[in-house]
Amino acid sequence: MKQKFSTKWKASRQPRKQRKYIANAPLHIKRKFVSVNLSKELRKKYNRRNIPLRKEDKVKITRGKFKNKQGKVTSVETKKGKIMIEGIQIKKQDGSKANVRLEPSNLQIVELYLEDKKRIKKLQEKNKEEQIVKKIKQEDKQTGA
Repeated sequence: MKQKFSTKWKASRQPRKQRKYIANAPLHIKRKFVSVNLSKELRKKYNRRNIPLRKEDKVKITRGKFKNKQGKVTSVETKKGKIMIEGIQIKKQDGSKANVRLEPSNLQIVELYLEDKKRIKKLQEKNKEEQIVKKIKQEDKQTGA
């Protein structure tokens, strides 16, 4: 039987193959697809451009009907790659309200939820790695000059 998801696949220009990769990816890889840009202040602080979104993070919507609105993340649907935010709802035809599922690419993290010990540890590890790389680059410049 042919596998649905290939671990050997790296990249393709063909959109159909990219869509297939995203659709059939296992959840531990789909988790990375719900990564969201960090605000400028957070980028400087953590030396990262984006980070996987988590419930309780505070985000700002950068595109669409709800542009410039902020709110707390109420749920992250890893399987579908969608995010729901507190207070972002639409009115349905029958008068009831429904939560809007947003695309992670249209969001920006304004405030991180830092009560998650696993997340803090990962952020600190990343910072240490980058500091080591910077030191090595500076030493190379000094010896090369």
